[in-house]
Amino acid sequence: MPFGECTITLQDVAYQLGLPVDGRYVSGCLTDFHVYIEGGRPAWQWFHELLGVLPPANQIQKFAVNCTWFQETFGECPEGADEETVRRFARAYIMMLLGTQLFADKSGNRIHIRWLPFVAWLEEMGGYSWGSAALAWLYRCMCRVANRHVVKLAGPLQLLQSWIFWRFPSFRPAGYDAFSWPLCGQDTILGLARRDLGSDGSTEDRLVTCSGFHMDALPYSTPDVLQVVHPEVLEPRHTMLWRCVTSLIYFTVVEWHQVDRVLPQFGGVQPPPHPALNIDFLMSKDGRGGDRWFPSHLQHWHLHWETCADHVLRFDVVADPGPSHEFLA
Repeated sequence: MPFGECTITLQDVAYQLGLPVDGRYVSGCLTDFHVYIEGGRPAWQWFHELLGVLPPANQIQKFAVNCTWFQETFGECPEGADEETVRRFARAYIMMLLGTQLFADKSGNRIHIRWLPFVAWLEEMGGYSWGSAALAWLYRCMCRVANRHVVKLAGPLQLLQSWIFWRFPSFRPAGYDAFSWPLCGQDTILGLARRDLGSDGSTEDRLVTCSGFHMDALPYSTPDVLQVVHPEVLEPRHTMLWRCVTSLIYFTVVEWHQVDRVLPQFGGVQPPPHPALNIDFLMSKDGRGGDRWFPSHLQHWHLHWETCADHVLRFDVVADPGPSHEFLA
């Protein structure tokens, strides 16, 4: 942009989605992972134990289940259900949420059973950094769609849409002024529809010149936002990670949280940035790896996340954040 670089960060994920950004990385094995789960049981046997039912063969594609079967089977928890039944429905709901919202692929109709190790113990799910995994997946999906042969964008698009509305006021539709928690709520989807569709339902042509762009560098500092934000989000152990230059991990997807290039989004002055990290090697492994156990196969990047507290940026917060003269030059 004319004013410098900008991107979606862990701070945006925390405010927009309300997801935890600290905790264990979301990783493991993508296929044939039954040898890694507790007791070495086959994955589908574990699926039956955790959800109480097995999908028919015509609803399974390798290690993914058609979303329609999930919706028809677990669409409504029966009234008066016992605790174990409620837990099974909760596991299925979380798997649908992860597979179709946060980590959706372009098919949009399949749910991978990679989530079994995570939903097995519901009490431990809050200990994972779902926010950093979702951001890693969005980064990778945006990288993929930049290829001229790719025509569809996957990933947590509600995060991308809401980030645009909050960061770029010129894109914000009329009436987009209701504050609720998380900030990315139903109003985001409705606002997008109002913005993109004309009165006759047709898609309107909208051209915005870069010279007219204005970015709201600190959209979350207003009293209206601070009144609705959950207090836990603002605890130092969470906010510290917003300023970490570290790895973002989602199974075989490893991306880089380069907040050192967007300091104005945190109230700082942007100096000339260091050269961008070359992660072409990781990109070349995109979606590959078979049944490898990624915390071991990609150990260096996992260790980097585990020591992210050592990579927190220190800088002064100023009244008028923006690029320095050196950066503009």
